[in-house]
Amino acid sequence: MESSCSSSPSTSNDRREEACVFETWMALQREEAIELQQTVDQSKKGQINEHQLNQLIQKILQHFQDYTNIRSRRARIDASPFFAPTTCTPLENSVLWIAGCRPASFIRFAYALSGVDIESNLTDFLQGERIGDLGELTMKQMSMIDVLQAKTIKEEKRLCLQEDIVDQPLVGKVKKYSSNDEPLCEDADEALDEHGQHMADLMEEADELRMKTLKEIVLDILKPVQAVEYLAAAKRTRLCFHKWGEKREHQHTNK
Repeated sequence: MESSCSSSPSTSNDRREEACVFETWMALQREEAIELQQTVDQSKKGQINEHQLNQLIQKILQHFQDYTNIRSRRARIDASPFFAPTTCTPLENSVLWIAGCRPASFIRFAYALSGVDIESNLTDFLQGERIGDLGELTMKQMSMIDVLQAKTIKEEKRLCLQEDIVDQPLVGKVKKYSSNDEPLCEDADEALDEHGQHMADLMEEADELRMKTLKEIVLDILKPVQAVEYLAAAKRTRLCFHKWGEKREHQHTNK
């Protein structure tokens, strides 16, 4: 993902640059959502081959990797904005997990997409009939998704434990109350800098887990046509969630 945003470390420009990176990313999401849906439609008409599907999947994954690389570089300057970004709505921030979505949510999304189709075509599915889109998931694919979910949740728990440990050095910087009932706070610049680097490390690990999980779903488990369908639905959901958040925020601020 090419970004026209400056990479200058000047703190006066940090927030504008973060907003620029986010807007560039969201604009790309809109473009990709259209391209993916067009490809899904063409695939159903037999107008596109498997090689072309794989090329598109790899392009989408590379854009995601590029975005995480940009985030990682920015987090080395200041990690805290990524954990409660002002570019996102309160609704979006309410579901953040270590500066992004839970990797396990990728798996739950696959369950949700396939489950709707399977439930309405259960007899055909059990008999091995093709029922279309992600509803075509085989028993082997479902088993692979189950294994991936267990593995991913285990990794999420490990990262959550690390998140708890990262906060511990700051606790010692808060002392007893002073005579005017104000807390005595020691100079914490060094501790905060160290905390920020640890949070950047943690975010990088979480991004790696997100990427690893997504790759395993779309490259190792799903067939190319299923993967494109999955990515198209994921992009639509992400864009809608942002719109829902904006609508909800507008409603609350105009009461």
